[in-house]
Amino acid sequence: MGALTIVAKYLIVANVEVQGNVEKYDIVGALFSQTEGLLGNELDLRELQMSGRIGRIEVEAEYKGDRTVGRIYIPSNLDRYETALVAAMIETVDKVGPYNAKVQVTEIKDLREEKRKRIIERARELLTKIEHESLPDTKELLTKFIESAKEMEVIEYGPEKLPAGPEVDKSDTLIIVEGRADVLNLVKHGIRNVIGLGGSSGGIPKTVVELSRKKTTIAFVDGDRGGEMLLRELLKYADIDYIARAPPGKEVEQLTAKEILKALRNKVPTEEYLLTLERRERRIIEEARQQIQEAQAQPPVEVPVIKEQTPEQQVQPQPATQPAEAQAPQPQAQQPTVPQLPQGVVDEIKKLSGTLEAIIYDDQWNVIKRVPVRDLVDTLQQLNSAYAVVFDGVCTQRLVDVASSKGVKLLMMSRVGNIAKVPTDMLIMTFDEYLSKAGR
Repeated sequence: MGALTIVAKYLIVANVEVQGNVEKYDIVGALFSQTEGLLGNELDLRELQMSGRIGRIEVEAEYKGDRTVGRIYIPSNLDRYETALVAAMIETVDKVGPYNAKVQVTEIKDLREEKRKRIIERARELLTKIEHESLPDTKELLTKFIESAKEMEVIEYGPEKLPAGPEVDKSDTLIIVEGRADVLNLVKHGIRNVIGLGGSSGGIPKTVVELSRKKTTIAFVDGDRGGEMLLRELLKYADIDYIARAPPGKEVEQLTAKEILKALRNKVPTEEYLLTLERRERRIIEEARQQIQEAQAQPPVEVPVIKEQTPEQQVQPQPATQPAEAQAPQPQAQQPTVPQLPQGVVDEIKKLSGTLEAIIYDDQWNVIKRVPVRDLVDTLQQLNSAYAVVFDGVCTQRLVDVASSKGVKLLMMSRVGNIAKVPTDMLIMTFDEYLSKAGR
């Protein structure tokens, strides 16, 4: 390969023979075109290269009579299983331009092996240097080192004996990572309010679930597909407030102190993360979280519901209620009235799911604006008034407050978040609730 420099875990090496004279770029083009979509989008060569999970494909080729022979080099940052699949996939290429071709993988090199050899050689040099030098106060230095290591030693926490930092109980905030190596790295850099899931396949430990209900929690996961899968599983069972990710392709156990602090500073609220998921995945997580919340046996937040009025009617604020202790007990709660919406609005509601978009209406059901959900609050603040908002997202207290200040009477969304205060003249309802009650 000459001076080719590869920064990757593995290197796929393959022989190629074409029954005709072609250029290097013809061979590379055949690799991309004939494998496109063969193993799905996640293992598509073009997508992998754009995301940096495989490097630049290099070809060495020469003409031998009316044939072109050479070698193909594909650097890979995938794991060994995915790398093997990509290697097998390129062997299916049987044409380069109009000519028959054959691609045969000869080896998959572990590029980290060379690094390991250099590390061992350097370690030998350092060991020799230590043995030939006289270190002052060696015993005293060793004693201090042992004492320091004990102070930062990872503890075993809970009945599952989970790896954890020594300040799990003391701190109001808890950082949840995957395994012991992640815990060790955070503790080493001074972050001691951390606990690991243990790396077992037995699900999310009960200890972590219980702690997440008592503390502000940050899920800190690897920046790869495995970290994404672990995060979605964790969200089903634990009460996670914020999410932090390692840089793409890196694991938490590999991060420096600067990278750890940057990742934690850039954490995002869980509700914001959920909005980025596809509708099916989001629903799975939300249904699991709902079951956990019901199991806690806590009374749900009551959302006031008003009777829907026609756009021509003005919704008047309800008179102040009497103190709770003075009210007569009601034998049965009154069923919420289902608003009568124009068919055009109903059709838009059915189309909104999965779009992460919002539609703002005036009191004649004319569309004022259609915006991404992330811009909804800012857009409402710029308007003089509005009557209704339907959107594919989570309704928050901040949105309720801003909408109320603009005179909004109806908020309809895919899910209701944590809302402590709702105006008496505002109706809040989810898409599913409306469609099921309205028989649509």
